[in-house]
Amino acid sequence: MSSIGIAKMGMTSGSPGSGINGEGWRGLLTPRMAILLGVLALVTFVPGTAEFTQTALSDAFFQVTVFVAITLTVVFGLEKLFSIDLGVVMKRAGHMQSAYAALLGATPGCGGAIVVVTQFTKGNLSFGSIVSVLIATMGDAAFLLFAREPATAVLIIIISVIVGSVSGWVVDAIHGQDFLRPKMNTTGQAVRPLNQPVAYKFMDLAWMAMVVMSIPMSIAIAGQIDPNVFFGALGVHDPAVAIGVTGAVLSLAVWALKPVWTERAMHAPGQPLGRRIVDDTSFVTAWVAMAFLSFEAAVHFFGTDVGGMFGAYRPYMPLIAMLVGLIPGCGPQIIVTTLYLAGAVPLSAQLSNSIANDGDALFPAIALVPRAAILATVYSAIPALIVGYGWMLLFE
Repeated sequence: MSSIGIAKMGMTSGSPGSGINGEGWRGLLTPRMAILLGVLALVTFVPGTAEFTQTALSDAFFQVTVFVAITLTVVFGLEKLFSIDLGVVMKRAGHMQSAYAALLGATPGCGGAIVVVTQFTKGNLSFGSIVSVLIATMGDAAFLLFAREPATAVLIIIISVIVGSVSGWVVDAIHGQDFLRPKMNTTGQAVRPLNQPVAYKFMDLAWMAMVVMSIPMSIAIAGQIDPNVFFGALGVHDPAVAIGVTGAVLSLAVWALKPVWTERAMHAPGQPLGRRIVDDTSFVTAWVAMAFLSFEAAVHFFGTDVGGMFGAYRPYMPLIAMLVGLIPGCGPQIIVTTLYLAGAVPLSAQLSNSIANDGDALFPAIALVPRAAILATVYSAIPALIVGYGWMLLFE
């Protein structure tokens, strides 16, 4: 987004009709806002949908949002605590650049992968490093997998790091370390934290309070304990569902109302820790909530067996998941991970998608080095299919 576009998002004091983002109420008429309003309608007004919608939203908040927020706090906190000049370290790494790039890409989220892409555009890394990092990264889908199946997440990361490192070495051996390497060696501009309206700050604080309050209930649900036990006699009214729905809707509101912060800015290391946690978690929650609602709606209205429906295409799932992985961004990849966690697609498909998935790191790569970005994406599809179908033949 251009600096002009970002500036428009600020509050415009004194201007007639200025709204939440300085563009008047027209600024609220976005596809994200339409989704938020649609969810609210399902919860409150549409006959026959309130019960399954509330269940889906509550499940998304307690089973995903809270644990993703905890994971993000740990990851971003460690990143801030041990901040070092990764560009200098990687530039001096020689033939180990691919391995370092894979390890950075394997960190949950897109921050590590964006660091590697940035260093490549400065001419500090080889093309094989770009291939390595795009293969190793899972983007924001990693947070969801860590929250629900940490052992599976660790397995996929180990496989991705090995495959990414080897693929990078092979690519550099074929093309040489200077292949498509940019000649420039400029210094990147420091990231300036974005100013956000006061209303957004209050929304962040409300979201954080809701998540902290919900941690005991999420842990209880993970342990197969009814969270309503915390409310004593009031538990008969199922207050946990009301809290879960409120938390999920608040997450959707953050995602819908703050488009600047829920895009590339949330991955910038210069942004405040709390803001990154709120925005990134809300982004994941929005996609997971939509996936959960889609499942419940399919069952409610059509009696669809989602697992059985995808089961008919099981032999093609690694290929389909790989093709989805080639789509830039993290949203489609979160959908695939949600399908895996729901038992609708096999682990082979999740592996294929994870290896082909480039997350948000592909956006700056396409903008700055489009030829290298496209070729690296194509190269990542090959090991994705090999690993996906190899796992299917050996273990499924």
